[in-house]
Amino acid sequence: MSDDSDLTSRRKPKSRRAPKARTRGQRVRRGILFTLLALVLAAGGTVYWLYSQLDGNIKSVDIDKALGDERPEKLPTAGQNLLVLGSDSRAGAENKELGGGGAVSGARSDTAMVVHIPEGRSKAVAVSIPRDTLVTRPVCSKSDGSDLPEANRVMFNSVYSLAGPACVVKTVEKMSGVRIDHYLEINFAGFKDLVDAIGGVTVDVPQDINDKASGLNLTAGPHKLNGTESLAYVRTRHGIGDGSDLGRIGLQQQFLMALLSEIKSQDLLGSPASSYKIANSATKALTTDSGLASLTSLAEFGRSMNGVDPGSMETIMLPVAYDKQDRNRVVAAEPQAGELWEAIRTDATIPESAKKSPATGG
Repeated sequence: MSDDSDLTSRRKPKSRRAPKARTRGQRVRRGILFTLLALVLAAGGTVYWLYSQLDGNIKSVDIDKALGDERPEKLPTAGQNLLVLGSDSRAGAENKELGGGGAVSGARSDTAMVVHIPEGRSKAVAVSIPRDTLVTRPVCSKSDGSDLPEANRVMFNSVYSLAGPACVVKTVEKMSGVRIDHYLEINFAGFKDLVDAIGGVTVDVPQDINDKASGLNLTAGPHKLNGTESLAYVRTRHGIGDGSDLGRIGLQQQFLMALLSEIKSQDLLGSPASSYKIANSATKALTTDSGLASLTSLAEFGRSMNGVDPGSMETIMLPVAYDKQDRNRVVAAEPQAGELWEAIRTDATIPESAKKSPATGG
């Protein structure tokens, strides 16, 4: 009896401890699973919040709805055409300060380029439209719903301030016969912040620049420019050439190539959320057509451009001649301008004669 009692007494503690050990282990494993699940959900929620915020930063314009069907025909082999505008909007405190204070109201298209990406997307060409070009502005709808009548001999950069981006697209399509597929606009402050966010952009300054109006002073040679310096560089007109808009177009084109090279090297378009700081700066600055107005659409467009080498992108100024009535203005030079637009419309090689501008700004 005593032996049996001893055996029973030894077994009882063992039978009581085993369930407790299993329960404790289950609780630990269950706790780990719940923690991991919470972390996954939190990470997913954070990613969703980041994407939602970045998507919400992008402003858009429904170009197709605004322009309707009265547009150039989209040819099967026409590639892709993107209108890029640099807006000198004074909206917001930072834009106002960068734009030179309160002396100028409203906004204008300070920089305008038609970027043509041929079929296959292995190369591209950027055509700069001088802001002082006299154009025929078509009938456009204003933001209040009223119509802005057609007008001849108006400055190209005034179209934006009078009727907004859709009218700029319509004006470019009218003067070129080129169907614009996408629209992208960046403002003063956004340009500055984007350059600062990516760590600056290196450019090879072609000649000494001493612009008293902007305070930009650079010697010829390579310089890594921050955001404020970059903005002054692409906007300087008194520090180079004849002081007109034509002189600075070369600097704008050069800077665009350097900026695109930096963006491509950091894969900012292919993976726009890889760096939240950069993506936040970029998306806050952007206004696009509705087809590009999301991170997903921008990333897809960026990945489709991976085959394009910014170093081989051709940059051309729209051939212009000094206006006979006002030497401070220019007009499209014919037949060069017509040949240039025809080549872009048909995705053909641009003839050398279409790259020569009678007015150079030198």
